[in-house]
Amino acid sequence: MSSQFHLLKEIRFRPFFMTQLLGALNDNVFKTALITLLTFRAGSITDLSPALLATVLPGVFILPFFLFSATCGQIADKYDRARLARVTKLLEIVVMVLGAWGFIAASLPALVLALFLMGTQSTLFGPVKYAYLPQHLKDGELVGGNGLVESGTFLAILGGQIFGAWLVGNSSAEGIAAVVIALALAGWWYSRGIPLSPAPEPAMQLDWNPLSATRDNLRFARGNRTVWLSLLGISWFWFYGATLLAQFPVYASDVLGGGEGVFILLLSVFSVGVGAGSLACEKLSGGKVEIGLVPFGAIGLTLFGIDLFFATPSVMPAYDGSVAGFLQHAAHWRMLIDIVLLGAAGGLYIVPLYALIQTRCERSHAARVIAANNIVNAGFMVGSALVSLLLFKAGLDIPQLFLATALFNAVVAIYIYTLVPEFLLRFVVWILVHTVYRLDTRGLDNIPEDGPAVIVCNHVSFVDALVITAACRRPIRFVMDHRIFRTPLLGFLFRSSRCIPIAPAKEDPVLLERAYDSVAAALDAGELVGLFPEGRITDTGELHPFRPGITRIVNRTPVRVVPLALRGLWGSFFSRKDGPAMSRPLRRGLFSRIELIGGPALAPDAATPQALHARVAALRGDHR
Repeated sequence: MSSQFHLLKEIRFRPFFMTQLLGALNDNVFKTALITLLTFRAGSITDLSPALLATVLPGVFILPFFLFSATCGQIADKYDRARLARVTKLLEIVVMVLGAWGFIAASLPALVLALFLMGTQSTLFGPVKYAYLPQHLKDGELVGGNGLVESGTFLAILGGQIFGAWLVGNSSAEGIAAVVIALALAGWWYSRGIPLSPAPEPAMQLDWNPLSATRDNLRFARGNRTVWLSLLGISWFWFYGATLLAQFPVYASDVLGGGEGVFILLLSVFSVGVGAGSLACEKLSGGKVEIGLVPFGAIGLTLFGIDLFFATPSVMPAYDGSVAGFLQHAAHWRMLIDIVLLGAAGGLYIVPLYALIQTRCERSHAARVIAANNIVNAGFMVGSALVSLLLFKAGLDIPQLFLATALFNAVVAIYIYTLVPEFLLRFVVWILVHTVYRLDTRGLDNIPEDGPAVIVCNHVSFVDALVITAACRRPIRFVMDHRIFRTPLLGFLFRSSRCIPIAPAKEDPVLLERAYDSVAAALDAGELVGLFPEGRITDTGELHPFRPGITRIVNRTPVRVVPLALRGLWGSFFSRKDGPAMSRPLRRGLFSRIELIGGPALAPDAATPQALHARVAALRGDHR
């Protein structure tokens, strides 16, 4: 598998990547310069409280996302997305000219208006940004592409925040003005190289009423339950992240006693963490959309958020406020580790969710689904500012606010996972094939990217279905013996993955017929169905004869049949070698190497039990 970095060399990705990176960089140079100016030198512009401004101004930026995202999503589905990217960059130039004048004239109203208009311009670009990726990247490249975009975005946030804060302390208002205009011009120049991206629905009638457009967008997004809940999960991350980032300036100055350099340091380690976590998703997921990483991210957001509270000193240490003085205290290193790990957890959390939305939503409505995501994101981020104000009014300080957010993150995660057990299933599967086993695969490109098919495989252990699930990009509905559903953990996992229970005719003929009906319905719906034609787990390590059920399935619904073979599971904890399964823990230790091998698909009329048995036996070879 090639690294995601090859995309940076390709015309279909590089100009778009640089355009969005420079936009994020400019946004953050402007915002950070403004917030730093108002936090550390507020008296030169206004008499308002720096803490109040630090909480309210991010809300001013994201308010347009809430107001205009639905209409912008329609626009991004109606017009060429490359053209829209260039239009947004021209708008950015106009907005930055206004902002530049605000800095030079020390005009708070002009700066706040420019901040609002900058949010409006970003609202138009947002649906273009995430709808562009599935239009130009293959499904196997989406995780890597999203990882690059997210890491690039947060590194741009880091660079913009560092540069913006540095400009306030080391440059004039004219210098800040020149920088934001120059970055806007550079973004427009790169946008000219974005390849044509034809609109999926050019005949669509735009709804210019923001209220009805927002209502319709949200209604459509809620029609796909998995997409909607993933969207809510992303929005919760932005609630969490907005709570942290909005308080970092005052946290650095009033709680930690630091200057602008300490504020920049906190932003730096958080952004580096998000970038590292985002890039790691490609490696950890094996190039496919692996939502099993999302629970890892959620756990990290809670654990490291809680530890950040306990690591924050109750008494401000004595030092000169410099970065060097800050780093001399061991307790501060613990805080920095917590913040960088919070960022990494955020990257693991958010990248798979974006990729999941892009692959599960209808391509013709991709921009409108992303617009719905932006609407809900904006609502959560505005909610973050309001909740922070309420909690401050109730008497909480900033470290206590961080603790409350981390604890509530655990509640949100548990709630989402009860609604969508697929997240928990993928989490368990990921752990299984990355701790108990080391899984190698070959020939899985024989499994069709879309459309119905039956997967057949030898049956070696109780976790065969989970291993195959971990290796395949597409969800598979396995036909399983009904008795396995009584096993506490495995039963829950198989029910969560919508496995189809089956029983012998002499034991439960009604359940048998229901199983065949469910298989036919799944294939008619274009799904993959998994089958273990032996009908039982081997107790000898050898392949038992294949039963005739596969013939009945393909006679009723003629589809391709893909043979697979598992190698290396015989003798593992979950196999029946030398007695009952799951009776001898760590029989072969951790990281035991196993393989899943795929062969060419057979046509329905050729997929006889004997032919499939021969194919699977050949794929397995002498490796049990």
